[in-house]
Amino acid sequence: MAKRKAAAYMTAGEQIAGVVFFVIYLLVLPFATAPLFRLAGKLLGVTVSGALQNIIYYYVLFAVTVVIFHGFLARTSRHLAENLGIAGKTLVIGLIGLYGLNELVYRLTNLLMTNHTNLNDTTISAQIDDAPHMTLLIVIFLAPFVEEVLFRGLVFGNLKHKSRGLAYLVSCALFALLHVWQFAVVNQDITYFLLMVQYLVPGLVLAWAYEHSGTLWTSIGLHAAANALSVWTLVG
Repeated sequence: MAKRKAAAYMTAGEQIAGVVFFVIYLLVLPFATAPLFRLAGKLLGVTVSGALQNIIYYYVLFAVTVVIFHGFLARTSRHLAENLGIAGKTLVIGLIGLYGLNELVYRLTNLLMTNHTNLNDTTISAQIDDAPHMTLLIVIFLAPFVEEVLFRGLVFGNLKHKSRGLAYLVSCALFALLHVWQFAVVNQDITYFLLMVQYLVPGLVLAWAYEHSGTLWTSIGLHAAANALSVWTLVG
């Protein structure tokens, strides 16, 4: 089946603002957010719970993403409306492939790295126990939206016009890095970076879904569905 050309390139302004936002999101906020909330709590004389911190954090990310990329989102939405059939088929095929390949990779990495737990999954599981509704909103809706706009829309979409292979490589590597690097730093154990392998399949399939359908909403929907299945597995 022929690949659909993504008709929603980002403008120069979206790319520049997006790159700045992306760097802050990937490298600064993971360690700056908690101190900022503690400072805000002291100034306001209140204690902000971990669950409330998470939802505020992701709502802010969501809002900033919409403000920066509203033009791009409008263009990719029009492309979705014009190609609903291919978007729907791509989502179904992607979900089947993602779930099957992901299960295989998880089992293989668990055999090879028996002394490492995926701390991202452990953190999400704990957050579900603490604040289930807020966590589900984040994991199924807010996080997929923000991550797809940044990793697939910004990184993959713009690099693809220069090199398709490079676009897949960089977007997948950064997506995997996002989910493990904090734990490697906090635990002072570089072997945690080996767990990046578990995120390469999602990165590849999500990028394929965007490329194949030509609209970012396909990869957002696929990401949301995959996260919903993962949550169901964690709490099941």
